[in-house]
Amino acid sequence: MIATQPAGRLPLGGTLPHMTDAHEREHAFAEELVDARRRQSSGLPLKRNVAAFVDGLLGLLFPQLAEEGGASAEEIQARLSLLRRDLRDLVAPFDGPGHAEEVARAFGDRVPDLYASIHLDADAIVAGDPAAESIDEVVAAYPGFLAIGTHRIAHAIHGLGVPVLPRLISEVAHTRTGIDIHPGATIGRSFCIDHGTGIVVGETAIIGDDVKLYQGVTLGAMSVAKSLAGSKRHPTIEDRVVLYANATVLGGETVVGHDSVVGGNVWLTNSVPPYSLVYHTSQVRVRSVSDGFADADFVI
Repeated sequence: MIATQPAGRLPLGGTLPHMTDAHEREHAFAEELVDARRRQSSGLPLKRNVAAFVDGLLGLLFPQLAEEGGASAEEIQARLSLLRRDLRDLVAPFDGPGHAEEVARAFGDRVPDLYASIHLDADAIVAGDPAAESIDEVVAAYPGFLAIGTHRIAHAIHGLGVPVLPRLISEVAHTRTGIDIHPGATIGRSFCIDHGTGIVVGETAIIGDDVKLYQGVTLGAMSVAKSLAGSKRHPTIEDRVVLYANATVLGGETVVGHDSVVGGNVWLTNSVPPYSLVYHTSQVRVRSVSDGFADADFVI
């Protein structure tokens, strides 16, 4: 009698050819990834460490965001020293330990001014939002405050010439709030973001004092051509301008004059003088449902 192998079973000690091929392909791909990871390795800091630095600094400046309670002046000074150390460690992969120490020291000198600036932003949100009951509520719960505070930190480090890290810091706020402000954007005093979701502010945008942005506002570029890198691509918004929901302002030469109001859904690519009211007109019709519907009623 001839012994037969049951269907679906491998011979003892054997492997199917296609399984061997799959294993070899997987091994070759793994080796390819090892080479790619070695070539691309940049020593970027872990995102959680970047977020921890942001949380630590904002929590130190604003107890509403801190996990622990009160602290003495000595304890605050010690925590500032630890934050400088953390920043030095985050900067070192980009600029080396020597320059990282200089950056951490220079940033530490700017912390008092940062605190004053972010506090003015919180005051502006309280003053500009009828729903805001207190500065405690704004600091603890408003995404606009978190986005602005994080931007102030990222912009300060960007100004010290550190590459990449400021973008990682700004991404902390973007991930948490849906507000995307490039660390290179220049923003004046008492900046107010109301609601905020979907706001985009480009790298070379300049925003004056006492400006207010609502959700969905875009301060963008007319073109995203790589050849334009380093040029002024994003608009200038002068003092005391209000931009309502989903307004889009594009172009490096576009200037919105001071004390202007840009209404919702406006698409603006040209400059407007001070005290302008810019608005978009659309048609809204109301009729009885008993009149029926036409296909055009649902055209988007």
